[in-house]
Order: sequence, then C-alpha cells, then structure tokens
Amino acid sequence: MNQSTIPSSTVDTPTHGSSPSSSPECEADIEVSVVMPCLNEARTVGRCIDKARAAFQRLGIRGEVIVADNGSTDGSPEIARAHGAHVVHVRQPGYGSALQGGIEAARGRYILMGDADDSYDFSQLDVFVERLRAGDDLVVGNRFRGGIQPGAMSWLHRYIGNPLLSGLLNLFFRSPVGDAHCGLRAFRKESYQRLRLTAPGMEFASEMIVKATLQKQRISEVPIILYPDGRGRPPHLRSFRDGWRHLRFLLLMCPTWLYLFPALLLLSIGLGLMAWLTPGPRRVGGVGLDLHSLLLGCLCLMLGYQLLWLWVFARTFSWSSGLMPGDRPAISWFRYLTLERGLVLGTFTVVVGLLLNGGLCVYWWGMDLGPLEIQMTMRYALWGSTLMLVGMQTIYGSFFLSMLQMTKSAET
Repeated sequence: MNQSTIPSSTVDTPTHGSSPSSSPECEADIEVSVVMPCLNEARTVGRCIDKARAAFQRLGIRGEVIVADNGSTDGSPEIARAHGAHVVHVRQPGYGSALQGGIEAARGRYILMGDADDSYDFSQLDVFVERLRAGDDLVVGNRFRGGIQPGAMSWLHRYIGNPLLSGLLNLFFRSPVGDAHCGLRAFRKESYQRLRLTAPGMEFASEMIVKATLQKQRISEVPIILYPDGRGRPPHLRSFRDGWRHLRFLLLMCPTWLYLFPALLLLSIGLGLMAWLTPGPRRVGGVGLDLHSLLLGCLCLMLGYQLLWLWVFARTFSWSSGLMPGDRPAISWFRYLTLERGLVLGTFTVVVGLLLNGGLCVYWWGMDLGPLEIQMTMRYALWGSTLMLVGMQTIYGSFFLSMLQMTKSAET
C-alpha cells in the first residue's frame, strides 16, 4: 500500500498475537494474510479468526490474521489477540480506512479481506487462493451465485441496491463482476498497491473494482455463501447514505457517462431544433413550433457545449493527476486541443456571430431604425448570439485546459 494513502498518524503500530515465528525469514514466507475490519465485533471476531487459522492448517498455508480495529469499545481487540490475530489500530474512521490500515500491515503475498461479523465463511479460503495462484490479480466472491441464506441480506439490498449499483458499475466500466459489493475478496498485494486506493468509506469496495478494471488487471469471481451475521446489533451499513456514496464515486470516475453522453444528447437536440426552425415556423400534428422552440434549441446547445468542455476538463485532469489511466490514442488526440488552436477556433466563431448580428444592425439602419419583421430577425439574432457565446466559451475553455495540461501527465 502506498504510504501516502494513509497518514501515518491514523494507524498505530500493529500489536502481534501468537504466531509461529516473528523472524524476518518467516515473515517473508507468509503467503496469505486475512484482513478483517472490526468495529465492536466481540461476539463474532473470535470465531472468524479461528476459522481462518483452521483453514491455514488444513490447507498447509503459511498465513496470518490481521484485525484492523476501527475504535472498538467492547473488547474486540483483546479477543482478537487471544485468538492469535495481529491487531492494527486504525484511528481514521471508515470501512475503507480500516481495510487500508490492515492491508498496509499485512505481510502476505496474497490478501483476503472479509467482515468480522461471521457472515462469511473464512474456512473456505482455498477457492480464492487457487485463483490467485493461477495468476488472477483480484478474486471477488459472488453471493448471488453461491447462495444467500434467509435473513442474511435485506430485500432492498438483494433486489434493488446491489443489482442496480453492480449493473451501473459494469455499464460504466465494463467490469466482469456480478456482485461488486461483496465484502469477501482476495488479491495480490503488489496488484493492490498499484491501485492506490483512498476511499475511506463503504465505496472502497467499488473503488477497488473500478481501478482494477481500468488498469486491466485480471479479475475473476467465485461463488460464496452469505450467512446471517452474528453481531446481534444493527449493521454499520446505512443503505441510502452508503448507496449514494457508491453512486457518487461511480459517476465521478466516469466522465463519459456523467458529461459526454448528456452533452452529445443536448447538442443533437439543440442543433436539430435550431436548424429545423431557422427557415420558419413548423407544425407537428396540431402543435405549432416557432421562436420559443428555437430558444429551447439555443438553451440545449449551450448546455450541451458546456458539458462537452466539462468532459474534456475531467478527462484531462484524471489523466494528468494519475486518478485514471488513459489509453495512448485518446491522450494523443487530446493533445491536439492546444491553446492556440482553441483561440483561433473561438475567435473565428465569435467573428461569425458578430457578422450575423452586425448584418442585422446594418439591415435595421437601412430601414431607418424602423420596425423589423420580428420572426426572421430573431432567428438570425439567436444564431449570432449563440455563436458568440460558443466562441467565448471556446476561448476561455482553451485557457483553462492549457492550465490543466501543464501538470505532468501520468501517461507518457
């Protein structure tokens, strides 16, 4: 894990429980680290640790169990130590923060993460380890394929929340994962470190899959069974708050769906209406369309053009900051959007708009500043004003884009 993702002040030095050996040679031989985020899981954390350690012994795996405690007050850390786990105290609150702290302290080549509420069976680690040994970077459990026990998941999460958010993730990023929010998953630590995950909350699960997909890591799924948790209290998950955090993250990581597609739709509607209504009024069935519809076209065109620039800004920032990887052809194409080209194009568009409006002024002067035929003059005036606005947006957008491009690109 990149040290920059977790401030050193938020993670305490791990407290080690019993282990076969603490020599550097033995630490280097650890194959699997099981990381469990924990916040007041006294009733279940011991059982989870016992299952994981029994699996290590049964499968002949040299492993360790790390409990990333996120401020428990019920004695969970003491119970975890008594059952042979290493305890890492993570002071920064949040599911993602706890996992990042635990993974940072893990010494294994492979990491398996899962909740400490006994809803996952840590004794069945072999299916994950086999996939990692075969070369996969990330292996995600699929509860819908493996089975969800009665009472293990609410109907809202089972039939609406999880399918909807997983579907959007797959639509936006073409991910191969059918259960994107399953908390039981395994990965290579070196692959995880390349992701540079930072989400502090429940959206950590989405961030992992999104960035692994964008980096074209090898991802697979294995069926697992979800059991009713044994915590005896309400879960930490808050359906609407955490659902929104997942959705917000997906939109922020996908400028194409957030900006580009709405921009293209609005531009198509705006240009179509303006071109269709410029010659004169139109009728569709019994409905007449005239200047008000032309104004609507101008509005759609301007909104669409602004969204198009926001897409360009977002893509440029995401590449230059390293937030998202970029493919070389797309980055090369964006490099054609130089300040000079933008200034030339914007100035030309402004001049065309000025000429249109200037022509109307000359025509009005020729009429001795008398009354004009409102229908046709308004049409040309709207086109002239729209072109001027588009030109100015192009000029100032080019300046801002040039400033973004001054940041060293993550892709060379």
